[in-house]
Amino acid sequence: MELLWSPVLYLFALIPLSILIYVLVLRRRKPYAVRYSSLSLIRAAKPASSQWKRHLPFALFLLAMSSLIMAMTRPVTVLTLPASNATIILALDVSRSMCSTDIAPNRLESAKAAALDFIESQNSDTQIGIVVFAGFAVVAQPPTTDKDLLATTIENLTTARRTAIGEGILVSLDAIAEFDDTVVSPYSDAAVVPVAEGQYVPAIVVLLTDGVTTTGIDPLDAAQMAADRGVRVYTIGFGTVNNNSPMNCNPYAPFAEPFDPSFGFGGGGGGGNFRREIDEETLKQVSDMTGGSYYLAESSEQLQDVFDSLPTQLFTVTETTEISVFFAAFAALFIVLAILLSILWNPLL
Repeated sequence: MELLWSPVLYLFALIPLSILIYVLVLRRRKPYAVRYSSLSLIRAAKPASSQWKRHLPFALFLLAMSSLIMAMTRPVTVLTLPASNATIILALDVSRSMCSTDIAPNRLESAKAAALDFIESQNSDTQIGIVVFAGFAVVAQPPTTDKDLLATTIENLTTARRTAIGEGILVSLDAIAEFDDTVVSPYSDAAVVPVAEGQYVPAIVVLLTDGVTTTGIDPLDAAQMAADRGVRVYTIGFGTVNNNSPMNCNPYAPFAEPFDPSFGFGGGGGGGNFRREIDEETLKQVSDMTGGSYYLAESSEQLQDVFDSLPTQLFTVTETTEISVFFAAFAALFIVLAILLSILWNPLL
């Protein structure tokens, strides 16, 4: 907690001064005497709590004065509050290696199904956007709460050549910046003030890929931009290791033919036996740098479990808030109690 007007603390000198005045007033009361036949009868009739009842209202008055002084210092604190809205960007790899059939019917269709279930499970006020990347990245659907529109976008995804993971992160940040004024677009000339360590904006990027960057900005450079803006990136490596299975980009089409493996897309090169592997080391570094997590999914079931475990219900925002009103409220409460107890215990005063 910080104090905006800390010099007001000198007013706490009034507390011992008030106690001194109170003691002097008590001592200056005129003594009087009454004759009784037996002091033991007086002691038995005298309430045991009469002394503390006598001084409690004054003690409450001192507490009220202390609270008012604290309120005058204008204390502020950093609070972590639930975000009124949240933004999730699904950054999906649509390189040709997503046509691999090592995960039936192929990686892309399996990813689509998991993404659709994920969208359907989110709160109605959560904004979700779709970014797709292959050789370059584009916003397929700006953040929206329209789940039908999101589902249509997902169902219409198709593949393209090469893989640009870093570009997927940059375009995702740009999509978030369109809806959050606190996030500076990576394509803007505006200066970026890095957020404090451990603080995040109410937005995340969920990046799914099955390959290795072959073009565009280095994913670690893009991750640093996300970290500076307080955007967490959760990375998912999707696919089996050292996969050599056939590729089929349209498994639902009648008489679909396997994709011609003479073309090298995604994370591999040319030839029918090239190795399509996940760059787990880079994906882990991206998530670590931004405060997210890395997940590996080698089946449709595992991918669904990953989406289910994403911490999308924990969106919070940190705010610096003045809390002087609470001290003022405590002061009012203490004053009211002091007045009521004085009237109740000392009705003649």
